[in-house]
Amino acid sequence: MLVFDNVSKVYAGGKRAVDHLNLEIEEGEFVCLIGPSGCGKTTTMKMINRLVRPTEGKILLNGENLLDKNVVELRRSIGYVIQQIGLFPHMTIRDNIALVPRLKGMPAEERNGRAEELMELVNMPKEFLDRYPHELSGGQQQRIGVLRALASDPPLILMDEPFGALDPITRDSLQAEFKHLQQTLGKTIIFVTHDMDEALKLADKVVIMRAGKIVQVGSPDEILRNPADEFVEDFIGKERLAQARQQLQTVGQIMNPDPVSVGMGETLSQAVKIMRRRRVDSLLVTDGAGVFRGWVTVEMIERHKNWDAAVADIMETDVPTVRADTLLRDATRNILVRGLKYVPVVDDRKHLAGILTRTSLVDVLYDSVWGDAEDESSGMADGEGA
Repeated sequence: MLVFDNVSKVYAGGKRAVDHLNLEIEEGEFVCLIGPSGCGKTTTMKMINRLVRPTEGKILLNGENLLDKNVVELRRSIGYVIQQIGLFPHMTIRDNIALVPRLKGMPAEERNGRAEELMELVNMPKEFLDRYPHELSGGQQQRIGVLRALASDPPLILMDEPFGALDPITRDSLQAEFKHLQQTLGKTIIFVTHDMDEALKLADKVVIMRAGKIVQVGSPDEILRNPADEFVEDFIGKERLAQARQQLQTVGQIMNPDPVSVGMGETLSQAVKIMRRRRVDSLLVTDGAGVFRGWVTVEMIERHKNWDAAVADIMETDVPTVRADTLLRDATRNILVRGLKYVPVVDDRKHLAGILTRTSLVDVLYDSVWGDAEDESSGMADGEGA
């Protein structure tokens, strides 16, 4: 557990960047600190690894005061990811990932194994380990920044707006990947952001700050349903609050549980027959165990022209998915940002469970915007007739 016990940071002139802050963070929680510029969120996070030293109060990690720890050992025991990534350009990706383990004395063979293991976690080719940062895209570099923070297996990771400089599609993909990674590894994350959508998507607990103080702490659902005051309402946004009730629904509540699919071993000729019979222009592809593997479209088939080829030979495998327990607000972002017509729904073992279409989301959005208005107009008409 991480505990802030009456912590303040006072700068010259008496300005309180953080003002008597009290907060408890449980092991394995994903906590987002959010608020307007200058509210103290980054200062709060940096006091944990003593990049900023508190003026008053104590910060306890599992009962131990972090101010009493050797600062070098402290920083090597906490993962840290920043927006600028901070990879060393003269070092290979392998050496960047293994930097902290090397400083902590881990043998070379063990460091190399750890680097390869982490690359597998984010589905990056091991060949990238011998490249240099400039040879990778921005999104790939940021993935490496995250892996470097994980390399020494720290229990706590600090992240300071790590995805803020990326384009929307890359940012959305990395958010989903990192949330899944955090849940898999059980790490405690302190994440600073100014993006409310990002906080609502990633956090188990959202901490909203203003002028160095905590205004509200709660789960995304709790904050959307019961904002503490007018400041929180304005910060979240009126439209987002108006749609919260519908958007807190899950994908499983509105998905189609009977998607049109085809096996990887089926021929393109067989795939076309299924398309014609079901009147669709694309098919979801599964293996013999029902695991989702990709999709194939009529355009792909027309380009290939070999009707005897297997679906597996031409299918697209880099396909975003959602789970049945994904909130609609997150699934909506996934579909709209990527310009998709639909997104496959899978379970924990990647078995195909259904499909969520843009049409289904539009229906929910329509109800959230116009449903009450239709009820009111219907009531007015009934009243006038009576």
